[in-house]
Amino acid sequence: MTTASHRGVGRRIAYYRRVAHLTQRQLADAALLALGTVRKLERDERGASDSVLEALADALGIDPAKLLPPGEHSNDRVHRAMPRLSAVIATYDMPDDGPVRPLSELRAAVDEAMDWRLRAQYVRIARQIPCLLAELSRALLTESGSGRREAAGLLVGAYRTADAVAYKYGARDLSARLIDLMRWAAQQAEDSLLEATVAYVRTETYFAARAHTQGLRALETAIDASPAPSNAESIAARGALHMRAAVIAGRTGNVSAAEDHLTTARALGDRVPEAVYQGTAFGPTSVRVHEVSVAVGLGNDHARRALDVAREWAPPSNLPEERRSGFYIELARAQLWAGRPDDAFASLKTARRIAPQHTREHAWVREDAATLRRLKRGDAESLTRFAEWCQAGPCAHRSG
Repeated sequence: MTTASHRGVGRRIAYYRRVAHLTQRQLADAALLALGTVRKLERDERGASDSVLEALADALGIDPAKLLPPGEHSNDRVHRAMPRLSAVIATYDMPDDGPVRPLSELRAAVDEAMDWRLRAQYVRIARQIPCLLAELSRALLTESGSGRREAAGLLVGAYRTADAVAYKYGARDLSARLIDLMRWAAQQAEDSLLEATVAYVRTETYFAARAHTQGLRALETAIDASPAPSNAESIAARGALHMRAAVIAGRTGNVSAAEDHLTTARALGDRVPEAVYQGTAFGPTSVRVHEVSVAVGLGNDHARRALDVAREWAPPSNLPEERRSGFYIELARAQLWAGRPDDAFASLKTARRIAPQHTREHAWVREDAATLRRLKRGDAESLTRFAEWCQAGPCAHRSG
């Protein structure tokens, strides 16, 4: 697979290296690159491939998008990779011939891809997930018995990772197809916990279609069908469904259902430590984040609950970046409704610092940045730059 060679990244690499208090030698060692390569990159004497940028970003502990040269955006790179992902999905049952690693190695690769999703590393996913999906499809065809079931379970996780990119970058038809394939693979895996995970992810289609009432009904059906909450995994599976049901109930304006589901999610969250279960972060902290989601979804006077939560609490740094940035994106909307545009802009900038790729592609960020730009026209240059960065329109309709 060919990759782009990025020019003009030297100054950014050098800047973030100094921020990390690393020498060129230390950065080269951490990124598994030659010292001469790092020196040439910083002097802009050579370009950097996607894989080199990702290795440097990992060594620096930052999002690779921060190393891109001016004028080049992560969404351009994702959209360039979409046709290849579409082709792999279209041939899911007749993949091209190729190698198949042992299931233990494939499991590690899926876990790594899941980590990219939780960290909102969408460019990396778009580049690398097609090959992994093809290999897993080959594994499914060659394995039998328990090995086939395990391969199917791994496919569920990989399809979910691919869906995160498709959904967030507006490829809704591809996202719907990926969710269908998740459902198919979960049936092959014969795992009821995976089926609960698919129900959680499938809610995206209802959000996209604004079919919130139907989405709530589908989630409540999935809750009834989910395994009894008898251990950490099953508790988390049911708790995550209640969390998501609370959010979509809020979008319908159903206060009673939203509060009931949130209360149940909170009780289940108190029974397990905060962790990632079946690819979904769940626990007391995640439930707290969803309090803000529910409050903002209900809007009007309920949105003040989001401000109350933020006044006394902030998501800890060990929570996945995608979820932390989502907290600040939703908080910004509540702050905007409360007439606090400066605080809203500060929250959006915090979300961008945590997960720039997630923030840039979030529809609410674009809407709220456009609204802030209209409210504070001619005020802060930094607001104008932010609005241009996330491709916000000249104005936005305020709702809630």
